[in-house]
Amino acid sequence: MWLSLRLSPKVDFEVYEFDYSEGKHISMYRIPAAVNVPVEFTNVSYIRVGSLTKKLSMFKDKEAKIWKKNSGKPLNKILVKNNVSMQEVISLLSVETYFDLMKLPMPTTQQAIIEKFKTEQLIAEDETGLAITELGAILFAKNLADFDNLKRKAVRVIVYKGKNKLETEREQMFSKGYALSFENMIDWIKGQLPANEEIGKVLRREVTMYPEITIREIMANMIIHQDFTELGFPMVEIYSDRMDISNPGLPLINTDRFIDEYVSRNESLADIMRRMGFCEEKGSGMDKALINSELYKLPPMRFSVSENRTTVTLFSYRPLSEFNKQERLAACYQHACIKYVSGAMMTNQSLRERLGVEQKNYPMISRIIKDGIDSNLIKEADPENKNRRYVKYIPYWA
Repeated sequence: MWLSLRLSPKVDFEVYEFDYSEGKHISMYRIPAAVNVPVEFTNVSYIRVGSLTKKLSMFKDKEAKIWKKNSGKPLNKILVKNNVSMQEVISLLSVETYFDLMKLPMPTTQQAIIEKFKTEQLIAEDETGLAITELGAILFAKNLADFDNLKRKAVRVIVYKGKNKLETEREQMFSKGYALSFENMIDWIKGQLPANEEIGKVLRREVTMYPEITIREIMANMIIHQDFTELGFPMVEIYSDRMDISNPGLPLINTDRFIDEYVSRNESLADIMRRMGFCEEKGSGMDKALINSELYKLPPMRFSVSENRTTVTLFSYRPLSEFNKQERLAACYQHACIKYVSGAMMTNQSLRERLGVEQKNYPMISRIIKDGIDSNLIKEADPENKNRRYVKYIPYWA
């Protein structure tokens, strides 16, 4: 107790007591390896150098080597709980959820379940017995707090009153694995959003401020593309006029290319989430999110990077007259990208329809397109075309 109270973060010691032979009683303490951050004793971390114990802060090069050990290691290769029994695997992970989402019949024996989980690399086996991988825990944990350092990866949703952080209305933490909590997250978020009234040809019905499919795809991207070696948790912040969806870590590609490129630092996580139906095939998720956002005539999404966090911002509906210049340029660029990856090209007419502008006001759209060209965001698909009425445009990178 004296030792454990002075350690930070707290260490989950496991104590085993047994008689080894006659007259020899053994007390064995099992200490899990530190993950991502060193364990400090009275706020100081130490390292063994030869036969001496030294403060870790004196050996920055050695500290860097230690924490690079797991850097870049895939989630299905990182063990977060070792030496567990079959029964412990089934008690810690929701095996039923896996088979339900994969639309597979539930095996009749624990051994068959274990073999399937080993195939998916949700668990591993070595000379010490079974171990749960970070991939298995982050997806199927009944409680992320049961695993060292994964409690901080629980998704947090905060609803603010108004357009700033001054007053929080409510907050929800989803402490189960992502596969267990994803649908609950989406439903809870939808329940916090204001509704817009949509007038159809016959009926009038309430629709959420943002398309559900857009929220789903960006939420899935937030989970898949986060950097698990960074401190911090995935977060959704809901304001009266916008919604920020963010994850820890810097993107592997330029934010301008989120629409057309796909690079995942967690491919094993992306693969199994696609197969469970949480997100689209490679590269098509953000396209789908943007297409549906355009159908709602929403302002362009904003992709931003600050410190060690990547944020996607969805804005509630505003007419074009309330867009600033940067938003008009972003809307033009994103529309050109969407058209291009869909096998088409942007025109004055298509951009008018996307922004809800009447045909008689086409000169307004022409000015936005000219600004897009001057800003090197878009270019003419065929510079040799002399007929200005049928000019088509593509993104700068096409």
